[in-house]
Amino acid sequence: MRFDLWDKIKGKLPARRPRVAAVVAPKPKAKIEPEFKPSTQPIAPLQATQYDDLDLRVIWRAIVVRKNLIIMPTLLAAVVSLAVVNMITPLYKSEARVLVDGRENVFLRPNGERPEERNALDPEAVTSQVQLLLSRDLARMVIKQNKLAERAEFDPVLSGISPVKMVLGLFGIGRDPFRMTPEERVLDAYYDRLTAFAVDKSRVMVVEFQSRDPELAARVANSIVDNYLILQQGARQQQAKAASQWLSGEIDSLRKKVADAEQRAEAFRSKSSLFVGTNNTTLSNQQLGEFNTQLNNARALKSDAESKARLIRDMLKSGKPIEASEVLNSELIRRLSEQRVTLRAQLAEQSSTLLDGHPRIKELKAQIADLDKQIREEAGKLSRSLENDARIAEARVENLNANLDQLKRQATSTNGQDVELRALDREAKAERDLLESYLAKYREATARESIDAAPADGRIISRGIVSNTPNYPKKLPIVLIATLATLMLTTGYVASRELLRMTSPRALMTVAPMAAPSMMAAMPEAAAPQPAFREASRTGMNELEQLAADLQKAGAAARKLSVLGSGSAEKTSRTALALARLLARRAKVVLIDLSASSQVVKAASVDSTTPGLTDLMLGDVSFGQVISKDRSTSLHLVTAGRASADRALLQSPRLTLALDALLQTYDHVVLDAGAADDLPAALLTTGARAIVVPDGAMSADARQSMSDQLRRVGFGNVTMLSEAVPADPDERGPRIVAA
Repeated sequence: MRFDLWDKIKGKLPARRPRVAAVVAPKPKAKIEPEFKPSTQPIAPLQATQYDDLDLRVIWRAIVVRKNLIIMPTLLAAVVSLAVVNMITPLYKSEARVLVDGRENVFLRPNGERPEERNALDPEAVTSQVQLLLSRDLARMVIKQNKLAERAEFDPVLSGISPVKMVLGLFGIGRDPFRMTPEERVLDAYYDRLTAFAVDKSRVMVVEFQSRDPELAARVANSIVDNYLILQQGARQQQAKAASQWLSGEIDSLRKKVADAEQRAEAFRSKSSLFVGTNNTTLSNQQLGEFNTQLNNARALKSDAESKARLIRDMLKSGKPIEASEVLNSELIRRLSEQRVTLRAQLAEQSSTLLDGHPRIKELKAQIADLDKQIREEAGKLSRSLENDARIAEARVENLNANLDQLKRQATSTNGQDVELRALDREAKAERDLLESYLAKYREATARESIDAAPADGRIISRGIVSNTPNYPKKLPIVLIATLATLMLTTGYVASRELLRMTSPRALMTVAPMAAPSMMAAMPEAAAPQPAFREASRTGMNELEQLAADLQKAGAAARKLSVLGSGSAEKTSRTALALARLLARRAKVVLIDLSASSQVVKAASVDSTTPGLTDLMLGDVSFGQVISKDRSTSLHLVTAGRASADRALLQSPRLTLALDALLQTYDHVVLDAGAADDLPAALLTTGARAIVVPDGAMSADARQSMSDQLRRVGFGNVTMLSEAVPADPDERGPRIVAA
């Protein structure tokens, strides 16, 4: 970005005489002097925190030096823990195991129950059985059976309460045994020593009990599982007894209901004449079926007779031989046919010797014709007989149709009554079925109650045995844990003290004005500084400190700061670096070098080889690799990058994105823009405040004009410094000038 007014103002400034460095031959009189005298350099009283690298050898030496602080507490902890574990009364543990398998005697299982229903035990069911082992009813049975209330181990009142417990009870820290009933005291001690749990991925429950007496521990553990099974069997028997009592009352009530329902159904059947015939159907429906069958048979007979009669008539009309089965089966026609066959045989025999006009031949032919006439007449009689049968069948069909219609009308009138009768029958049947099922269950419940055969849901697979090894306390683990814990705590304490000492902040060495006399004394008179220059330098640093304080008060409004200069780039960079260091005292600050020629920011970095912005724009490095640290403060630096790189890379949108990311991370982002000759205007002005380092020869009018120009460009606030910050002696090298 180029500011037009800036260029005009720079053109009006008086030309400065360039510094000419001459290399002179070595002479005793030659003077090698810095650009500014050491005594006149006003170094700001910057305080920074510097941390040394972690040195394990230093920490180890500190541990060795303070070994007594570690060894003595460790030995004391070992001795005390050993004494404590020997004073504790040992407790012995016994264990019993129960398998929950839902056992059921196959001979006593209900008929309607399937085997898989008994074996469907889920983890929740096993957990519920564990809670039964921990129930108070079971605990009271075990306590009473083993007389635990008579032992001082379970009732501390019998052996006397220690003063410590009494004092704790008075302050409410512990429970006062005298305010508890004997049963509560014994139950508390009982549950403190009892552990019951289910083994993972199995149906096995484990019961563990601890006591000072190993025999008592085994006896109580076995007593718990025995009484658990007794409780289950008692619950089953009580369940069967309660079921039989309830079923007895329900059966008596159902018997009355069944009798009433059947009586209502029979009374309605008699009233409606809906009597039941064969196949459990009413008489009207049965008659309808029978008449329908007879009607179908009559229709078939009529059709058959009409067909046969029509067939015979057709044969008689056509003159064809009558070959119907009814004609051929007639006894008369059979005899006539036999006679005709005989006569035709005789005619054939006589025709061989006699002529047609012979009386014998004529006689035979006349007899054959007469037989044919008789056969046809007989066939006609059969046809008329079949027609008569057809008419009879037709009359029967009409009669059956009339009867069937009458039955249909009768059935239609009784359909509503039949529906009501079926409803009464269904109600009676439902009550009867329920009564039969209740009777079957009642017989099963009564059988189980009488034979005392209700099985439990589990069985004991492992009983408790007497143990000779105390379960508590574990002497060796307790002593080792106490000793190692004390060793680690004391060692950590010593190491932490050394780390805090190593990382404590210390002030950097600064050059104060008080050192000026001694330095001045060592210099020749010609090198003595002018008082006016020292006062001006101190005034410049005070102005920068005041500006840093104002920016910190502004907060988010001063998050982005653009440092511009009309003089040399080094002065602008020195001013930006000093301002950033002042802000870094109380905030997270990053300084970004955007100048083209200054090397001040790179020289202030702890690693001058760190890549910069141009390397980031080229994509050679990542975003985190371009950030380095100031060698004297907590300030973070981003250098310009390789000097040989193309400055046009700063026009890339990636630079704006990187700047936005830094604004989200740091409290202040300081941009060392130098003269801002080739930088995008939006990069410097968007949401930024301008801090201008003017040339010393600029007039007040030129400075005011420059401020107005920067506001018009887009800066929200412009701060014009009176002068640049002088060079740091540590960053300045000697110059060889002419004598």
